[in-house]
Amino acid sequence: MLVVKEVYLCHRINHKNKKMKKNLRNILVLAMGLMTTVSFAQDWNVDSRTRINMSGEETGNGNDMSTDQRATLGATWGGSDWGIHISSDVNYTLGDNESASMSIYEAYASTDLMGYATVTAGRQAINNGSGALMSSSDWGTRTTWEGMSFGLNLDMADITVGYHNQNDGTMPDTSGVDNSGAGSNMWVNAGGEFSGWNVNVLYMTKDGSDNAATGIDISGEVMGAGISASMNTDFAENTMRVLGVSYAVNDDMSVNVAQTVYGEEGAFNMAGTNLAGGWANGNMGYLGAGDEMLSYGLTYNMGGISMGATMNAVTSLEDEITGDVATRDVMEVSLGYSLSDNAALAVKYATDASGDADAVKYTWLTLTVRP
Repeated sequence: MLVVKEVYLCHRINHKNKKMKKNLRNILVLAMGLMTTVSFAQDWNVDSRTRINMSGEETGNGNDMSTDQRATLGATWGGSDWGIHISSDVNYTLGDNESASMSIYEAYASTDLMGYATVTAGRQAINNGSGALMSSSDWGTRTTWEGMSFGLNLDMADITVGYHNQNDGTMPDTSGVDNSGAGSNMWVNAGGEFSGWNVNVLYMTKDGSDNAATGIDISGEVMGAGISASMNTDFAENTMRVLGVSYAVNDDMSVNVAQTVYGEEGAFNMAGTNLAGGWANGNMGYLGAGDEMLSYGLTYNMGGISMGATMNAVTSLEDEITGDVATRDVMEVSLGYSLSDNAALAVKYATDASGDADAVKYTWLTLTVRP
């Protein structure tokens, strides 16, 4: 009986050893596969941004602060005439309504097209011109474009032709009316430098709209001052115009003045852009129809410290009944510090007051880390 137990125990030990060896083999195979993947990746990048929103009013449980974290990990493989890029976002929010999500941010492949152009297909984050018509969202729902684009190899200008479907996390109305801004778009973007002036022209068409959206951006230097102009029209033919002047007082400080004017016929809006998110993305966003805004500010940089302050005065159309003119005053102050070559800390404070109402205050503390 003792001999039988010894044989049984030996059998169990051998069985466990075999199982452990099998698990170890699987782990080694997986590790070798990952090592092979990494060894062929010619480039990789990671970006981690943590933003603490300290501007919310105190809730019933005393929590008046939320923390958003976004980590983006990407890798690129490629050769002399081809490339593959993929990146993913991991988002989580801590606070009263904790949430977490993970999604593919970009996934596209590029290749040379007989030496005449570069064709790119897949999901891309695209920023063209000033970003008023076509730009990715910094903190809100990620806006990407799924389709194909062709970058023409021309000496006179950088010209890209694209056909994409906008992916901004929303879906068109089931009735067939596209309220979200999503839809198939054909666009042409051309940019270049001509006689010392930087010019960018963006032309976009959209399924379901008879009109095209256009953006023209011009910037240059005159007598030591920077001059810029941005003229934009959305799919509803509403307009937005921005004129700006900046002047470098010295190597560290510069001052700037800008005027923004919106058309009176309707509210300018392009869904999915960084401006469409408004304060959720840390900016004022689009203004209303007929609004005019005068902005003036200064920036100062000294070593690893950067500071900026901007005052924005908005006036709206005169009320047809009362004759009153609505006003809005927005102040933005920012302070940044470079902790190292890989990390930076920034604080932004903003107040937004309309008429006699109490100002709404926003404060963000952002830590950015990159390898």
